[in-house]
Amino acid sequence: MSEKVALFVDGLNLHYATKALDFSIDFRRLLAEFGARGVLVRAFYYTIIAEEFETTRPLIDWLEYNGFTVRTTPVKEFDDVQGRRKYKRNIGVELAVNALEIAKYVDHIVLFSGDGDFRRLVEAIQRVGPRVTVVSSMRTKPPMVADELRRQADTFIELHDLKAAIGRTKEERRNQRDEFS
Repeated sequence: MSEKVALFVDGLNLHYATKALDFSIDFRRLLAEFGARGVLVRAFYYTIIAEEFETTRPLIDWLEYNGFTVRTTPVKEFDDVQGRRKYKRNIGVELAVNALEIAKYVDHIVLFSGDGDFRRLVEAIQRVGPRVTVVSSMRTKPPMVADELRRQADTFIELHDLKAAIGRTKEERRNQRDEFS
């Protein structure tokens, strides 16, 4: 019997990790890679929407049409105590709620994020039953994965080790720009 798998992608975190590792993700290959490891029940992709990030719209549209459940959150602007303009870009609560909701229906959750704030989420999911794999990087300088998150996960996958399976070549990256333009 194949295990039921759900993917949770922290889009901004994954973007910065792959950028630091000098490759980009082929999301079709990512789905195929993890679909081969079990029955892929759902693949969620979380990102923020802001005018300065409007270049992500083609990617979001592509993901929505190709098997991902995309969750977007608008950026909230505010002034800090010194009067400086700040932006709140947090998608963590929605990701956590969705992960806990699906946890009782799957055997394995794969979290693409290195954000240490997700350590308690991983712990809560494990109490429900599923195994949790965290995909991020320790090879970046500084490491993209928080030590406490890596230690809490049942399995840690170094993102760089997936490059051959889910990465795009330089030629494919050029074609990707054309595809999303």
